[in-house]
Amino acid sequence: MAKQIQAIRGMNDCLPADSQKWQQVERTLRELVASFGYQEIRTPIVEMTGLFKRAIGEVTDIVEKEMYTFEDRNGDSLTLRPEGTASTVRAGNEHGLLYNQEQRLWYMGPMFRHERPQKGRYRQFHQFGVEVYGLATADIDAEVLMLSAALWDQLGIRDHVRLELNTLGNADERAAYRDALVVFLEQHKETLDEDSQRRLYTNPLRVLDSKDANVQALLAGAPVLMDYLGDESKQHFNTLCELLRAAGIEFTVNTRLVRGLDYYNRTVFEWVTESLGSQGTVLAGGRYDSLVGQLGGKDTPAVGFAMGMERLVLLLDTLGKFDNLPRGVDVYLCAMGDGAQAAALQLAQELRQSVSGLKVMTHCGGGNFKKQMKRADKSGAELALILGEDELKQGLVTVKPLRGGEQRQLSRDALAMELKALVQN
Repeated sequence: MAKQIQAIRGMNDCLPADSQKWQQVERTLRELVASFGYQEIRTPIVEMTGLFKRAIGEVTDIVEKEMYTFEDRNGDSLTLRPEGTASTVRAGNEHGLLYNQEQRLWYMGPMFRHERPQKGRYRQFHQFGVEVYGLATADIDAEVLMLSAALWDQLGIRDHVRLELNTLGNADERAAYRDALVVFLEQHKETLDEDSQRRLYTNPLRVLDSKDANVQALLAGAPVLMDYLGDESKQHFNTLCELLRAAGIEFTVNTRLVRGLDYYNRTVFEWVTESLGSQGTVLAGGRYDSLVGQLGGKDTPAVGFAMGMERLVLLLDTLGKFDNLPRGVDVYLCAMGDGAQAAALQLAQELRQSVSGLKVMTHCGGGNFKKQMKRADKSGAELALILGEDELKQGLVTVKPLRGGEQRQLSRDALAMELKALVQN
């Protein structure tokens, strides 16, 4: 017997029992962004490697350690996309969507990073994100955060997430702060863990995000970026805070919050939860006003966020938010006797066409009444419809409730009316 082939480590199957959960979340996301006037953009899974090196930064963990990169037959270096923003900017530049224009976009799809697989984090993972281009003012930052808050309301988890907010200022302010931070960290180099020592001169702001307890204790005495901001950056951040308060969105200013990608400036934020055990980020983003120019376009302000779908689905599952999923099948149609199978297939199609949204499964493969009823029950359907020789002669259909109730016989017109009521409920 040939050896069974299994999925690649960190790249998981989504089986039918889980796919319905994903569909519900995806449907909620699509309806939400449409209500805010955002439009979908779809980009290729594979891009030129240089796109991510230029956008994310060559000294980030993603580029140094995590990207799936290979040469194609032409010798070009290609990479499976590790995130969605760089691809969206590339597409916007290439197709003339960004310069002197306002775009409000969203995307959803698979991304790839060679990380250590763990619960809610995989090597092929799925990300949902929104991107806004052409607006530099704090009100659009506020709208993006209001959109994310509306998502928690619709999913019923607002009490299980909290917003952390910070500002990174502009490039000059950040450079001045970077120099001051390096001077401080050099004085305590022996306290830094291996990762922080490596980042000290390449990406020192990432030291602020260290998970090492000793480093975090040390950072209590470190310079604070807020002290290096100019009036314009301070005003942008203060306006954002005022707009969020007016919208009733609670937040905490976390002066140590930085993002793992080099392109962020000014506003950065994370929605975090403790409902999965240790603190985990559910959604994160910020402003990246220099990225469009960095990737060959004209300077264009931009803001957005991305969210890992696996972690969101895990959070919702943990909180019991999938307990009342809609039925996968509404009715199961059984055929008994000669000639009934063809009539059953035709009836099923008539019902699908006449009752909008009705989900009908027709029994196939033969079998006696007991076997067909067993499959009907297993399907999860509310009703079994039975079409046998007697029903065919009388022009009726037997309706058998599978979750309690009286069995009846109905005409096809009366059946259609009953099924419309079933779908509406």
